Amino acid sequence: MDTNRRNFLKVAGLSTLAGLGGTAVVDRLVTGAGMAQASTEAGHGAEHAAPAKAGANRYGMVIDIKKFYQDPSLGEKAIHACHQVHNVPNFQDKRDEIKWIWMTKFENAFPEKPNLYRDEATATNTLPILCNHCDNPPCVRACPTKATFRYEDGIIGMDYHRCIGCRFCMAACPYGSRSFNWRDPRPFIAHVNQDYPSRTRGVVEKCNFCVELVQAGKLPACVEAVSDSKALVFGNLNDPNSEIRKILKEAHTIQRNPSLGTLPSVFYIV
Repeated sequence: MDTNRRNFLKVAGLSTLAGLGGTAVVDRLVTGAGMAQASTEAGHGAEHAAPAKAGANRYGMVIDIKKFYQDPSLGEKAIHACHQVHNVPNFQDKRDEIKWIWMTKFENAFPEKPNLYRDEATATNTLPILCNHCDNPPCVRACPTKATFRYEDGIIGMDYHRCIGCRFCMAACPYGSRSFNWRDPRPFIAHVNQDYPSRTRGVVEKCNFCVELVQAGKLPACVEAVSDSKALVFGNLNDPNSEIRKILKEAHTIQRNPSLGTLPSVFYIV
C-alpha cells in the first residue's frame, strides 16, 4: 500500500472517531497526518491562542431573536436572499432539503436550555439558525481532503471540488448545519446566479457567511436583506469599536451548545 493511500485511510479512520464524538481522541492522535489542525489564530474566547495579528479581522454575527418573533417576514427575507445568491435548490421533498439558513423552534436551536413553562412568543415563533463558524471547528478536523477549511478571519469555508461526499464533516458538526446533495440540485434552482458555483450530487454544503461578498467589502446577503431592522448584525469581533462588539457589550447573548467547546461565532440576543 503506497504512503498516500495509507495516510488517507489513517485520516479517514480518525475522522470517523471525530464523527462519533471522539474529537478529543482525534486531537491527541493526529500530528501531521494531513488533517487540518485546530486554528491557532486568536478568536473570541480562545484561551491559548496566539496573539491576533495587527488589523486582523475576526467575523461574527448577532441575531436578535425577539425581532424575528415580532416580524416573521424577516426570516423569509433572509432565507430568500441567501438562497438566491448561493444557488440553493428548492426541493419539494423535505428529505432532500438543503439548508444554509433556516427557521426553527427555540427548543430545537437550544436543546440544552429546556423550559416547561415557555412564554407564548417562544412557544409559537421561530428563529434563524445557520453554521456557527466556530473558533474550534470539529468539521475542519474531520474532513480528510481539506474541503472544509478555516479562513484567517474565522469563516469556515468549503471547496466543493475537494468534497468527496464522505460526510464526516456532517457527523462531526454538533449543530446539524450541513446538508448533503443526494440528488443533482441544479434542476431545482429557479434563477441561477452565475457569480456563484452551483453544486453537484454527492457534495456537502452549508452557510459560508457570504465570504465571497465579505471579501469584496459587502455584508452577507441575509444581513443586507434585513438591514433596516438590525435583526442580524455582522462584523469584526476583533474591533472593539465595531457595531457587533458594541451590541455584545450592551446586550445579554447566548450561543448554541457552548459547553461543547466549539466557540461559536454566532450570538443570540434573547
